[in-house]
Amino acid sequence: MKFLGNLLWLILGGFLIAGIYFLVGLIMCLTIIGIPFGVQLFKLGIYALWPFGHELSFGPDEPGCLSVVMNIIWILLGWWEIAVLHLVFGLLFCITIIGIPWGLQHFKMALASALPFGRVIG
Repeated sequence: MKFLGNLLWLILGGFLIAGIYFLVGLIMCLTIIGIPFGVQLFKLGIYALWPFGHELSFGPDEPGCLSVVMNIIWILLGWWEIAVLHLVFGLLFCITIIGIPWGLQHFKMALASALPFGRVIG
């Protein structure tokens, strides 16, 4: 069932979401200051490819001081807009009964994209 959900996810926009994450991650990695943010965008892009059956959870000994500071900088720089976008898409998908599983995945991605530092894909 996870495979079918992931396959439909990719067809219905998962490739587009992951591609955008990867493209913006590459752009962010052009500067030394942007590398930590680019790495987080790569992590979100990988998660966007196969969200069914995976979770982004806090790693061992996380959230640490550096993760908290980086998450605050992440929010202050405007990356919270990604989370709002995932919330909107989640609500749109949840309008229909068939779209509820994809809406729930967008809600998970909204939570992960709001505070990405210190999380690992599990």
